[in-house]
Amino acid sequence: MNKLCFSLYAFSCVAGAMLAACGGSQPPIGAPGAMPQGAGIMALESAAAARSVAHRIVPESSYQVLHGFHNHGSGGALPRASLIDLNGILYGTASYGGSGCDGYGCGTVFSVTEGTWRVLHRFSGEPYDGDRPEGALVNVNDKLYGTTAAGGVHLCGSGGCGTVFSVTTAGVEKVLYSFGGGPSDGASPIGNLINVHGTLYGTTAVGGVNDYGTVFSVTTAGAEKVVYSFGGGADGANPEAGLINIGGTLYGTTFEGGGSGCSGLGCGTIFSVTRSGTEKVLHSFGGSFDGAYPVAPLTNLNGTLHGTTYGGGSSNCSGGCGTIFSVTTAGAEKVLYSFGGGLHGDGPSAGLINVKRTLYGTTAYGGSGCRGIGCGIIFSVTTTGAENVLYSFGGGTSGAFPLTSLIEVDGTLYGTTDRGGFRCERYLGKCGTVFAFTP
Repeated sequence: MNKLCFSLYAFSCVAGAMLAACGGSQPPIGAPGAMPQGAGIMALESAAAARSVAHRIVPESSYQVLHGFHNHGSGGALPRASLIDLNGILYGTASYGGSGCDGYGCGTVFSVTEGTWRVLHRFSGEPYDGDRPEGALVNVNDKLYGTTAAGGVHLCGSGGCGTVFSVTTAGVEKVLYSFGGGPSDGASPIGNLINVHGTLYGTTAVGGVNDYGTVFSVTTAGAEKVVYSFGGGADGANPEAGLINIGGTLYGTTFEGGGSGCSGLGCGTIFSVTRSGTEKVLHSFGGSFDGAYPVAPLTNLNGTLHGTTYGGGSSNCSGGCGTIFSVTTAGAEKVLYSFGGGLHGDGPSAGLINVKRTLYGTTAYGGSGCRGIGCGIIFSVTTTGAENVLYSFGGGTSGAFPLTSLIEVDGTLYGTTDRGGFRCERYLGKCGTVFAFTP
């Protein structure tokens, strides 16, 4: 399994050349790139469906599918962003489906409760709308804000450079900003936005002075500013994750950079940046057992940051099965847990959430379903590194390949899977699910 290929494709092609190659309207064939294609993925899901009950490690009542994406993606397909709870209703985005974009759809914004599903907006792509929403929505005064990795007015290769948008809970959408790419602006925002005193902050995977990505700010009126441009060396390269705010300082990760290991640019970094643009690298990942390629946002637990790396750790998987780590704001990093592949999970591409000082997360692969690669797991881990597999996705209608962070509402965890659910032929398999899980 080529894990680097997975991340680069599934998160909208973080390198400039790959951004051009992916384009805003390309179908999600093989996305994530490491998965089998065509009949292969449908065969995995079909076989897994028959065995899904046997794969569950928890009682049936603890896991529930709230929605399975279907109907050729008209309501959305391949959800790759975390959900958000607003007044008891869950809101999210699907990266594909909807309308436009050569029939594969430019993505949607949706809402879901246990009994009701609604599409709020179907993106139409460049030049006037966004395409491929990948990051989670953020609530500011009961209005939702988000990004699309492509679309917008300005072109980067064969697709748009991405947008920042707002959408009301009634479905009124507005493009606030279209990224320009090149040396003066970022391009391809993949991670989520955060709200700091009414101003939104985020990252772009490419663009900026050196084309290795940026940290940016944007007001709710659409005034955007590049806060920091990554250099591609020791300071990091290609941030795919959103930021967190601790006391007015922003913290995040870069997928590459930090040294000469891994792909040559380095195995990724953890960094801090002030809102005035002063950046500091807290830790450079070394690959192997130290972890490599962080693609998820950090979590703050009493002033210590916790996160995951998609690669590195155990050598049981090609490129490593991934890790869970902690790091202080002074830069003291520690690997808490190294995934072992197989039943124990492989490839965490989502961040962690803190529920009563226990951390919960998902891995994209591993577990007992989907013959060989596994359909992914839900896990818990203590701050001392004791990990427990809570649920193993079985494929079929129960979902497969969770790529996003969980959220917690009144003791129940909610999330999405990139595949599984119901047949959605256009996407070479099944279009994904929204699920609930009670630990």
